[in-house]
Amino acid sequence: MEGFPYDGTVSSPIPFCVEELDEEECQDEAPEGEPLNAKSDNFSVKSQNDANAENESFDLDELLPSISEFGKYQKLLVFLICLPACVPCGFGAFNQLFMSDNPSDYWCAVPQLMNNSDISAVDRRYLTIPTNADGSYSKCLRYAVNWSEVLDKHDGNLQDLRSQNNSWPVEMCYDGWEFNTTDARSSIVIDFSLVCNRDIYPTLGLSALNIGGPIGVYLFGLLNDRVGRRISYFFCLATLLLGSFLTAVSPNFWTWAASRIIVGLTIPAVYQIPFILALELVGPAYRSFVTVMTCTFYTFSLMTLAGITAIIDDWRALSLYTSVPFLLYFLYAFVMPESPRWLLAQNRLEEALKVLEVMARVNGKEFPHWFRDKLQHRVASRKLRGNVKEPNRRVGALDLCRTPNMRLKTILITLNWFANETVYLGLSYYGPELGDNAHLSFFFTSLVEIPSYILCWMIMDRWGRRWPLCLLMILSGISCIVTVMLPEEAKLDTLVLFLLSKSMISASFLIIYPFAGELYPTQVRGVGIGTSSYIGGLGLIGIPFINYLGKDNLRLPLVIMGAVSVVGGITGLRLPETLHHCLPQTIEEGEKFGKDWNWHECFRCIPIRPAVASIGSYENLSKKDKHNDRVELKVSKGKYSENSPLERRRVQRNSMKRLVRQSSTMDTQKTHDGAMQLTYWF
Repeated sequence: MEGFPYDGTVSSPIPFCVEELDEEECQDEAPEGEPLNAKSDNFSVKSQNDANAENESFDLDELLPSISEFGKYQKLLVFLICLPACVPCGFGAFNQLFMSDNPSDYWCAVPQLMNNSDISAVDRRYLTIPTNADGSYSKCLRYAVNWSEVLDKHDGNLQDLRSQNNSWPVEMCYDGWEFNTTDARSSIVIDFSLVCNRDIYPTLGLSALNIGGPIGVYLFGLLNDRVGRRISYFFCLATLLLGSFLTAVSPNFWTWAASRIIVGLTIPAVYQIPFILALELVGPAYRSFVTVMTCTFYTFSLMTLAGITAIIDDWRALSLYTSVPFLLYFLYAFVMPESPRWLLAQNRLEEALKVLEVMARVNGKEFPHWFRDKLQHRVASRKLRGNVKEPNRRVGALDLCRTPNMRLKTILITLNWFANETVYLGLSYYGPELGDNAHLSFFFTSLVEIPSYILCWMIMDRWGRRWPLCLLMILSGISCIVTVMLPEEAKLDTLVLFLLSKSMISASFLIIYPFAGELYPTQVRGVGIGTSSYIGGLGLIGIPFINYLGKDNLRLPLVIMGAVSVVGGITGLRLPETLHHCLPQTIEEGEKFGKDWNWHECFRCIPIRPAVASIGSYENLSKKDKHNDRVELKVSKGKYSENSPLERRRVQRNSMKRLVRQSSTMDTQKTHDGAMQLTYWF
């Protein structure tokens, strides 16, 4: 190879050299009985270094401390772009609840009498609608008579008709309904007559919205991983705006339902794409903070939606007011950067370098020369050699179920995910039904999520993941079930218990993400999270039908969701605790992790530190290990012993990386350069 001396001799093994040591401290060592050839060794080292440099991934977590993990650049992007970019998700997901407001007073329409100006609406209902046993008017039946003949026969004398109509036959409402709009909002129920035998149609609309979610996340996930975060976000936003515009102009229910599927395609992808961008721009130590802030900002968007729906009565205008302002978000195209991690993963090194240099300049830091040199060397090396990589063995969902312990953990994680996601969304949908004011009820059901996020953030790294998750789910379920013991008129007490339940299930929903990410081995973590969350998301299609049962019994959906939450919480106690433990890397390590579980572990509330810590775990950060300098550096046959200070420094460095990663609220599937893959998120 040009530029490297080579005399044709066979090189000896690569000399031992550790990057923490100076060059003069690197020691060459040949096998016993063999001479060390300087030229061949020189060639071996350089060629090996070139090969390693070409295939080596760029770890931005090592660069970010030099240019600031959460400096001015990241703060501006997170708080002015990434967090506001999540707002359309909350508006698009829940504005539908107020579009399908169900009026309480309606009756069958009779066109033959509606054209008669001499008969008022009160008289029409009195003449044409039969009464129930309790004296109320029927909402779905009318008298089956020919009103033109009846009026002609009695010459319009209504007094005679009032004494005869009780004996007339009845029929269904074939000509639509009349609605008392004095206190009712404009809604699709009124415009499309979705009452009586069609009262399940708004529920079908919610299911249509949730059907689009899994499809859209996968499609936008592929787009996100192939063309980048910027393009995929704006395409996702454009799809949401298109669906919202079609919603506003829908002439009938089926067109409206189809438009909701289009909106559903963008949920929750329109939330997750800027969230991923924010996570990839900050250092590991700040990912928990960014996650909690994103959830909090999303909750504020729901509270804002409650205020907007209280002001705007028309459902078509509501669809436009909660979507058209986001056209301004396309101005982000001029300032939103592409993720440097994704650019590195796509080998667009020059573009990644520009983004990182701007980040360093805004943060007031000097860009490290070693990283720039590394990028330039990679570019030059790739031009000369190309980029050929060995294919990795692909892992799938079946690998999670091949061994008994991993199979059990996968089932339990998926069950907990299903219970969390189903109950959380079910309670969110059910909020407007409770209380006398739907807007205030929805506002408070969103507001209670904020203290739950703060509580979750405080207890996760102190009391672990398992017990807080399970205890919150069980208490949330009990709060729902207890409502059945309250009298019908105790609406305020029911609302208070509902808010407690919503708060606790919100906290547990935030815990399930990192808990699942730590239980699944690194080798299958992305596939595991994707499988569990996808199966859990199937419950979102059925949850509107559970809420539909509340039309006849207000507390029945709460009892059902409470039972699901309690069962999920109890089964979660069987999962092993992950706090203070080294995260499993391979499927084999994942099978061993928690295999020695016993019933005493089930009832231990506060996790204990393992007596013997493996390399990379929390316990390698103990002070006595850090300050133990009595051990000499031992080098033998190209290896260094576990007792050396150099080894301890390396262990501590790796351990700190594990510590930061474990305390992060999300550890999803990534490429070799650290770019997160959205296709595994939902």
